[in-house]
Parts: sequence; C-alpha cells; structure tokens
Amino acid sequence: MICIVTIVRYPKYLGILGVLSMALFHLPLMMNRKISFYKLMGCGKNGTFDIHPDWRQWAMLTVSNVQLGISNRELKNEKQETRNGTFIHFYLKLFNCKTQTIILKPISSHGTWDGKKCFGNLPNIENNFTGKIAVLTRATIRLSKLKPFWKNVPIVNAQMQDAKGLQSSYGIGEIPFVKQATLTIWDNIDAMKNFAYKMKEHQTVIAKTRKENWYSEEMFTRFEVIEVC
Repeated sequence: MICIVTIVRYPKYLGILGVLSMALFHLPLMMNRKISFYKLMGCGKNGTFDIHPDWRQWAMLTVSNVQLGISNRELKNEKQETRNGTFIHFYLKLFNCKTQTIILKPISSHGTWDGKKCFGNLPNIENNFTGKIAVLTRATIRLSKLKPFWKNVPIVNAQMQDAKGLQSSYGIGEIPFVKQATLTIWDNIDAMKNFAYKMKEHQTVIAKTRKENWYSEEMFTRFEVIEVC
C-alpha cells in the first residue's frame, strides 16, 4: 500500500484555480482504478493547523493498493503523470504550478477517515523502524468544541515549529475549521516521540481533547518516508 501526498502551489493571483481544482479533480481520481482512497484539501498558512487558509496552496492525498510489491526505487522513478492521472498532471503544468510530492508507506494506523480504515489493518512494525518517519493526524471537530480547539492551536503550533528533528509540516483540511489534519516529517521516530509524549504543552492539549471530547472522529497514522521530491 502506497500513500502519495501532493502539495500544489499556484502562481500569484491564480489561487482561484486551486478552488476550481477541488471540483474538477474528483472525477479523474474517482475513475482511477489504481486509487482506493483519496482526499482533496486546502492548506493552512504557516505549515500546520491555521485558522487562516492559504489560497495559493492545496493538497491531494491518494492511497493505492496496486503498488503493493513495487520497490522503493521504482516508486521514485515512476512518471509524475501516472500518479494522479493525465488530466491533473496537464492542469497543474498548464498553470505553471509548483508541486511537492511525498511518497509514503504506512506502517501503523488507528482510527478512521469518514468512517473508513483507508490504510487497512496494518501490522505495527514501527518499533523496528529506524528511518525518516511521517505522521498524519486528522480529526473532525465537534461544532460545539470549535472554540476551545482553535484557542489551543497556537500553543501546539509554537512548540512544533521549534521541535528538534522536525523536517517539515503541512496543515491540510477538507472543510475549513471543522475537518483538519497535519502531516509532519521527522528525522526519526525518537524525534517524533519526544515531541508527542514529552512536550508538556502538547500533552496538556491532548489531555483536553480526551477529557472534553473535542473530536467526533480521528485518525493517527505513521509512515515510512520513501521520497520527498
């Protein structure tokens, strides 16, 4: 199973094309037989959860079961247009968009996304994993809990940006304010765990989410990072 996240940045003054793409890209992704699950999302500013959207930056996430036996080298050499389809490749090239592609192999996951276990039932092999790791956290926030959630976001954001071993982070989401996700890439699993489990402010916010039941649905997935290009 392979997960590909494509971050798309549109030229200045062409952010409206990103809005349009959220409607146009559904059909080619839906018709792509290689793709078992996909999401089209907007991005927040500053690389994480942000109440202010970045109208020039958008994201696509796809999951494919077809490439189960493909080698890491073959994944890296796969043509860009075959990943999300010819139409999407043409659209992004036509408008001179900048893209960053993150190729991931899920190694552990719990929770659901719109009621689906989009990465299946994975054996937990992360304790034996020593390479670069990515983490996807996503949640649907209860409408009654939007105020406390967004009040606490700046606290975690400030800590994350200074976290040792963090290589990059991306704030993404399907529905503004309500359906939010963060994809982070870390040097290794120890750097990720130091932030997740040892950072006091982060632990305080996590405790609040459980005690006050902020989320109606959530998912937490860890990946091996194959390539960032």
